[in-house]
Amino acid sequence: MLKRQLEIYLKHQAKQFKAIAVLGPRQTGKTTLVKACFPDKPYVSLENPVNRNFASTDPVQFLKSYPDGVILDEVQRVPELLSWLQQEIDETDQKARFILTGSNNLLLQESITQSLAGRIAITELSPFSQVELYQNKIDLKTIDETIWFGGYPPILADGIPPNDWFPSYVRTYIERDVRMIKNINDLFQFERFVAICAGRIGQEVNFLNIGNAIGLDQKTIKSWIGVLQSSYIAWLLPPWLNNYDKRIIKSPKLYFYDTGLACALLRINKPSDLKNHFLKGALFENLIINEYHKMYTNKGQKPNLHFWREISGTEIDLIVDQQPIEIKSSETIGTDWLKTINYWTNLTGQSLNRGKIIYGGDQTQIRSNGMIQGWASLVKEMAGN
Repeated sequence: MLKRQLEIYLKHQAKQFKAIAVLGPRQTGKTTLVKACFPDKPYVSLENPVNRNFASTDPVQFLKSYPDGVILDEVQRVPELLSWLQQEIDETDQKARFILTGSNNLLLQESITQSLAGRIAITELSPFSQVELYQNKIDLKTIDETIWFGGYPPILADGIPPNDWFPSYVRTYIERDVRMIKNINDLFQFERFVAICAGRIGQEVNFLNIGNAIGLDQKTIKSWIGVLQSSYIAWLLPPWLNNYDKRIIKSPKLYFYDTGLACALLRINKPSDLKNHFLKGALFENLIINEYHKMYTNKGQKPNLHFWREISGTEIDLIVDQQPIEIKSSETIGTDWLKTINYWTNLTGQSLNRGKIIYGGDQTQIRSNGMIQGWASLVKEMAGN
C-alpha cells in the first residue's frame, strides 16, 4: 500500500472523536486507507445487497452485531443508518468506534449534520497528489504524462491503463451514482454535460452558456453541477471578493478533482496529444490548483483558496492565504510573467516579493518582485524537501 498523507490526521482524530467519516471520489483508496489505519475493526461494505438489507431493515440489531465498532463502507447506501448510529455513539465513551466511508457528499453531509454533528470528524480523500507520489518514491513524470495519468490508485498503483479504466469509471458513475443522487432520465445527455464541463475547466461557471450548448435551462444546469460536486467529480473555486475599488468577477471557477478523468472525457487518448492541445494550459492550471487543494484536505483542513479577476480581464489564477500565484504551462520563462503579480502587489499593498509564478519548466528563480518556480520544485517543496 502506498502511504497516504491523510493517515496522520486520521490517527490523530481517532483519539478525539467517537466516529470518523472519510469522504471523497470513488476508487481513491478510502477502503484501503481505513483498513490500514484501523486493522482490528471488522469491515462491512454496504454495497453488498445482503449487508445493505440488514442495515436498512433492522438497523438496531445490525449495529449491535458490532459492539466494539465497525468500518462501514459506502454508508451513503443506507443514509438512515446514521440516525441509529447517534444512539450507539452516545452510549459509550469509546473513541473511533465507527469508521465511515462514502462517495456521495450531498446525502452524507445532510445526514451527518442532522444526526452526528459534534460527534464525528469528517475528512476527504482525493486521488493521489503529486506530493504523495513523490513521498512514495514514484518518479515525477513529464507534465503531459502527469496531467494525462491523473491520480487514481487503480491506474498509478495497480497499473491499469487509463484508456481501459476511465471509460468503465465514467459508465459506473453515470449509471449508478448519478441515479442515486438525482432522478435524471436522460443519462446520455448527462454524460454530454460532464464532457462539456471538462471543456470549461478553469472558466467561470456560466449556467446559460452551458445550458445553450446542450439545450437545457439554467436551473437544470445548476442542479447538475451540484451533482458533480456531490459525487466528487468537480469542485468550484470561489472568487476573492475584495474588489479594491475594481469591478470584479463574482462567479466561481470550475475544476475537476482529477485531470486524468478530464482528459478521458475530452477524448485525449495519449500524453503526446496534450503537447499542442488548446486546453493544456487549463489542465495544467487544474493540476497545480488541485495540489494546493489536497495540501489542505490531506491535513483535514478546509481549503483556503480563491481566484481574483477584474471585469477588464486582469486575473490572479490562485490566492492561497492571500499569496497571489500565477500558473503558466509553458516550459520557457516569459519576460513579462510577473507583470500581473506586480499589479496585484501595488493594488493590495502587499510585500513586493510575496507573489509566485508556477510554470511547466524546471528552473526556480528568486526575483526582487517575486518567485518563478518550476512545478516539480513546488512538489518537492510541499513534500518538505
